[in-house]
Amino acid sequence: MVILIALVVVVILMVIAASKYKFHPFLSLLLAAIVMGFVGGLNETEVTSTLMNGFGKTLGSIGIIIAFGTIIGAYLEKSGGAKTLANWALKTIGKKRSVLAMNITGFIVSIPVYCDSGFIILSSLNKAISKSSKIPLVVLGVSLAAGLYATHVFVPPTPGPLAATAALDADLGLVILLGLVVAIPVALSGYFWAKYLEKRIEPVDLEPSIAEITTEKLPKTSSSFVPILIPIILIALKSLTNYPTHPFGEGVISNIFNFIGNPVIALLIGVFLAFNLKSKHKEETHFNWVTSGLKEAGIIILITGAGGAFGAILQATGIGDVIGENFSNMKLGLLLPFIVAAVLKSAQGSSTVSIITTAAIMAPILESFGLDSSVGRALTVLSIGAGAMTVSHLNDSFFWVVAQFTGMDTTTALKSQSVSTLIQGLTGILIVMIIGWIFL
Repeated sequence: MVILIALVVVVILMVIAASKYKFHPFLSLLLAAIVMGFVGGLNETEVTSTLMNGFGKTLGSIGIIIAFGTIIGAYLEKSGGAKTLANWALKTIGKKRSVLAMNITGFIVSIPVYCDSGFIILSSLNKAISKSSKIPLVVLGVSLAAGLYATHVFVPPTPGPLAATAALDADLGLVILLGLVVAIPVALSGYFWAKYLEKRIEPVDLEPSIAEITTEKLPKTSSSFVPILIPIILIALKSLTNYPTHPFGEGVISNIFNFIGNPVIALLIGVFLAFNLKSKHKEETHFNWVTSGLKEAGIIILITGAGGAFGAILQATGIGDVIGENFSNMKLGLLLPFIVAAVLKSAQGSSTVSIITTAAIMAPILESFGLDSSVGRALTVLSIGAGAMTVSHLNDSFFWVVAQFTGMDTTTALKSQSVSTLIQGLTGILIVMIIGWIFL
């Protein structure tokens, strides 16, 4: 029981260090791992070796994938591909349904692009639509944020769910498929909340200078979709290939799908497809754009590795058995990862850190809660994702991005954006629980 109390104290100290003293989560996770190792009875050699092995094993499985994902995101961002996707959604769905169009745009864009960046990229389009349609900018902003946030926490190759998938040894293809199933209604719940707000908020006139859409030449719609969809399809095909019935047989075709559907190869293909987004007239080189993506990947990779080290230490201490003995009779199941992630998210602000930390805590105890099957592991990832969006408020950078780029004051942002994330998180865990009730 001492180890359990120590874990609670360490997590609380991590939250305080991050929220009050702005201590970097990379260092917090490593220090937490070292402390838990000694409290759990490991000697100095075991602590250091477990720390390094956990760090290396985690990055060995997803480090390259995160790097490729951020490169694709950089190309969509710098080429204007994200704006192309937004224009496609508006044209397909219609300007009269602009609120839904922005929700769908956010849903697609945030699969490879961080939600903060995605919102900033699309904010000028939001303002232009608000000016021409007289729809309040707050409404469009909340709807866009809801779409972005849904795939940000549920659908790899976004770093958070990708890291959780690796930490829990879940099947990536299954996480993507189930993640999409959960993310769609979660995104729509935010859209319906935005439509509810539309009836209660008066539109504000925008200055023409900030409402203009850029006239630069944007990439083709097909070129913008391909780097996102092809890797997802290839990864899903690999999972389908390895289904017990072997729909593609066990010969050459199966081997090909297993190779190109490996997340590393699938995302590498996506990177080269993204190269097509760069206009020949752009002054910056491919080297510059790839470097930009890798710079963003660096911090994410290090935090993810530190989370893996923390998880490895927790497993080595045997804390899984302790938690299993004390809480297995409570039948919390999929609710436990949701609650832990929600507490961490609300306390320290970062969804990605919340996901990585919760995954490290859950990894040793999956069997105790009956979640060690392939579906159980995938649903645990999604339960963590639902918790990691509950709720976005003053300590979350995304909250401030949405507030600032839609011109909301703090009170309005709390009543609109924060409530939206609460609705989304509760919708997410409800759907995850329903899927679990059917398949577990």
